[in-house]
Amino acid sequence: MPLYVVPTPIGNLEDITLRALRTLREADVVACEDTRRTGQLLKHYGIDARLLACHEHNEARLAPELAGRAEAENIALVSDAGTPLVSDPGHTLVTACLEAGVKVEILPGASALTTALAASGLPADTVTFVGFPARKGRERRETFGRISTEKTTFILYESPKRLAKTLLELPPESPVAVCRELTKLHEEVFRGSASAAADHFSGDVKGEVVVVVRGGAAARAATLEEAVLLAREYTAAGDKPSRAAARAAGETGRRKNEVYARLVE
Repeated sequence: MPLYVVPTPIGNLEDITLRALRTLREADVVACEDTRRTGQLLKHYGIDARLLACHEHNEARLAPELAGRAEAENIALVSDAGTPLVSDPGHTLVTACLEAGVKVEILPGASALTTALAASGLPADTVTFVGFPARKGRERRETFGRISTEKTTFILYESPKRLAKTLLELPPESPVAVCRELTKLHEEVFRGSASAAADHFSGDVKGEVVVVVRGGAAARAATLEEAVLLAREYTAAGDKPSRAAARAAGETGRRKNEVYARLVE
């Protein structure tokens, strides 16, 4: 039998697939973070299933047992909301099943990550998922340093109590979308600069929050002279002028033509 990884709604209870409901109905055991929360969802859909608490504090102990049971029973894994393993427990159990030769079947479904990205209006060509950033120390500094310089879209989960602090640590001009209470009654998506978002969310904030930010604000602030200097470094390393200009333009936010023209003067 496979282990079924089943996404559940992140807010609106209607955001669950027919396949997910069938899988939960047919499951011998539903492993979940909080039996009370999952119980409410199952009750809403009239599903009577045996629930087993499997969370970050006991997953390592339960994983071998559940992997063994999955050979003969239908076991469904859910988190409190969204897709398991995405900043939620489940990785240890899935790994144990794979190592035991148990098939793992992933159902597509609700995720705050993809919902926020789609709602942000920011480029989705390259994306870096941070999850919950470290609260302090070197790891946090490195994360925000990357956001300042890398031209990709970053997605962060954040506590409402730490939201203002996080927004103030971003480059003020960074384009951001702060998504609060997605799919719920009081859903809010604020789009603007990091500094404007920090002002907007400076008071008491409630609910679950996802921050989507376009990185590379520091790179985009580079002057033409700095971009040309970078292009010269690439030509010295062996790049042709056109290639060097394209690389430097991509990393600094300048236009390739202007960098190339200055480079070959």
